[in-house]
Amino acid sequence: MQLAQAEKIARKYVDLLSPYCERIEVAGSVRRKKTEVKDIEIVCIPKRVGVIVSAEDMFASADKEEVHPEFVNEVNKLQKVKGEPTGKYTQRILPEGTNLDLFIAAKENWGYILAIRIGPDGYSKYIASKWVERGYRGVDGMLTKNGKPIPVFEEKDLFLILGLEYVEPEYRLNIQQERFM
Repeated sequence: MQLAQAEKIARKYVDLLSPYCERIEVAGSVRRKKTEVKDIEIVCIPKRVGVIVSAEDMFASADKEEVHPEFVNEVNKLQKVKGEPTGKYTQRILPEGTNLDLFIAAKENWGYILAIRIGPDGYSKYIASKWVERGYRGVDGMLTKNGKPIPVFEEKDLFLILGLEYVEPEYRLNIQQERFM
């Protein structure tokens, strides 16, 4: 589909989910402003709400939280391909006839997930090669070093950690990583 149509669809779902999210951003080829777009990619941090399972549990732990039920409800209205809105990723078929890839992050890995999901694939592989060169690893949705998670709160933080100049999404080229080295 054309970029203008994809932007309209992406904005519709960002607006729909944003009341139930701490943060939400369009990613992928829409964020890179590609003229042709094949799907909609969104990265979000859903709001979490406390859960009381029983009267005894009410005093046991204040940190029992789950993804906001209205976020789950809105995502589950869309035809499921795979994944759950309570996990790290879900893919849905939108009524507009395209797929929605919804990536669920936390504040500690927001910048890491967003940077990877903006892409394109060749650029994401380049970034990954740089963190490997510097002794980092991507593990379970987090950047780690020596087995310890490294918070990446903002996309620009990942570039800073890796000693790379930040590149705006629309200038990230989809070329082989060897061209970057």
